[in-house]
Amino acid sequence: MVSGPGRVAVVVKGYPRLSETFVAQELLGLERRGIPLEIWSLRQPTDRVLHPMHKAIRAPVRYLPEYLYEAPFRVLKGLLAAVRRPGFGRLLRVFAADLRRDPTPNRLRRLGQAAVLARELDPAIGHLYVHFLHTPGSVTRYAAILTGLPWSFSAHAKDIWTTPDWEKREKMAEAEWGVTCTRHALAHLQTLAPEPERVSLLYHGLDLDRFPAPPESRPTRDGSDPADPIRILAVGRAVEKKGFDDLIAALAVLPPDLHWTLAHCGGGPLLDTLKAKAKAAGIGPRIAFMGTRAQPDIVNLMREADIFALPSREAEDGDRDGLPNVLMEAASQDLAILSTRLPGILEFVRPDAEAELVPPGDWEPLSNALNLLIRDPARREALGRAAGRRLRAEFSAAGGLDRLAVRFGGAGSEGAEEDTGARRADAAGG
Repeated sequence: MVSGPGRVAVVVKGYPRLSETFVAQELLGLERRGIPLEIWSLRQPTDRVLHPMHKAIRAPVRYLPEYLYEAPFRVLKGLLAAVRRPGFGRLLRVFAADLRRDPTPNRLRRLGQAAVLARELDPAIGHLYVHFLHTPGSVTRYAAILTGLPWSFSAHAKDIWTTPDWEKREKMAEAEWGVTCTRHALAHLQTLAPEPERVSLLYHGLDLDRFPAPPESRPTRDGSDPADPIRILAVGRAVEKKGFDDLIAALAVLPPDLHWTLAHCGGGPLLDTLKAKAKAAGIGPRIAFMGTRAQPDIVNLMREADIFALPSREAEDGDRDGLPNVLMEAASQDLAILSTRLPGILEFVRPDAEAELVPPGDWEPLSNALNLLIRDPARREALGRAAGRRLRAEFSAAGGLDRLAVRFGGAGSEGAEEDTGARRADAAGG
């Protein structure tokens, strides 16, 4: 628990980000439990639309200089103030050790951002809390050394699997506590943490009040009618670990008697590559790349879809999904899920029980599973209903938000504001 009263400074890599609904959900949930927050982002926003949750969050947002040369006087003031702080000598020793093992410009940027953060923090801040243990974790750690404030972290996926073990070990040794969102990640972090009990499991879960009830029924499409094709939905950034190129390869070899369409929502660096692959495979006209969409738009698409496909896999650099919130969002609408047997995903949906799960990184079993699911509306309905039941029984966000609020000195749900009607309106796009 945070020692003493005070606001919590939440450090994130970018804010707001459409792909990080779990961050927005947590910020809003903490505010509604009476925790005063201040948001500090390492990057300016790049998404052109916002989720309703972002509009509901009241915390002030401050942006650190994304590139130090763009704000030289701000950085200089931060560094001059840092020199006068009691923690400056220790920071130099820690930073020098980090720089020897990671001699990159990014490391220098983290130091400059930390100096600015330490100087510009509201004096009422009593705790630093960071989402992601890699770059944002370094900035937060350095700022904590300068200010003497306690800090904690929430670790997720890329930050766990692509950060060197030495760096994770040293950060966890200094953090007051930390949470992570899958048992698989927890086991890994606890093997590195000097005090394993400081790291605990905290599923993001889903704030079910923000989502409409699932459709009472769905059309019994089976891919046989060219005028009413199966509707497949994929949501996620176009990056290697999402496996959307496997999905395109799987769709390209489906039997010609099956009629389907795919809608993909999300941005990302590989989007043009995916479009080119679809065109080269001759299935471009069947796929709508819809770009980034706000959560109400995604939910509406889920309500109209027949299959939700997320073929996640491990990327070459080790990055992989934990438990993607978008799977829980699909389950909120009782939508049949087709995904892969990554450890984090298996913690939510189980093979042949709540989802159709195939080996990651292999388009052939993915194509076979698609073929069977498209032709079997009864199985799709059974899987979707089972996933929805599991979500509502075991993956509500309320319990985790209560636990987190208590760590920050709050009272959990007893201090939450009752705003269920407004949240349901958000989910419906109102």
